[in-house]
Amino acid sequence: MRKITVLSMISLDGVMQAPGGPREDTSGGFKYGGWTAAYSDEAFGKAMMEELKPADYLLGRKTFKIFAGYWPEHGDFWPAINEGAKYVFSKNLKKSDPMVTGWKHSAVIKTVADLKKLKQSKGRDIQVWGSGELVQLLLKHDLVDELRLKIYPLTLGKGKKLFGNGAVPAAFSLTDHVVTSKGVIIASYKRAGKIKTGNVEI
Repeated sequence: MRKITVLSMISLDGVMQAPGGPREDTSGGFKYGGWTAAYSDEAFGKAMMEELKPADYLLGRKTFKIFAGYWPEHGDFWPAINEGAKYVFSKNLKKSDPMVTGWKHSAVIKTVADLKKLKQSKGRDIQVWGSGELVQLLLKHDLVDELRLKIYPLTLGKGKKLFGNGAVPAAFSLTDHVVTSKGVIIASYKRAGKIKTGNVEI
């Protein structure tokens, strides 16, 4: 069985939309694209390089389109994204689409059953970058083994959020964390069974 890790940059109010640039995703009238730009430092760069090590990748259609239009020509920085297997989750995208055939090692999967089959297969662990709707679907079906979150010290008000209303109740344990000089919390949370409840003693 493969481990599925969700990697996401989020604001304090949970927004994950367009962290990388002003034109990345303006849907819904989002005006703050590139909101992570002012927060890089040495600790952040070190954490990022760790995340760019070889893996396989599961992406939503919109994120796949953004990646496919950029990374094939910028592989010197992130060779693993071009060499790893890439699975794009889309009900409408065809495996013969030029966007898929034009980026090597890419394939289309269409159903939750396909996601479960992929997780049960042999191979490298799988990373999910961006892909908000896909992440919510994975959380709904309890298919996420680890959350790797970069939590930024700002609120954005509106925008696409990482967690929707459909996530299955689940416990996670903190396995690693770094706080950068710019106040970004980089934290890894591993799936840890069911939620435990009880009375809070004072």
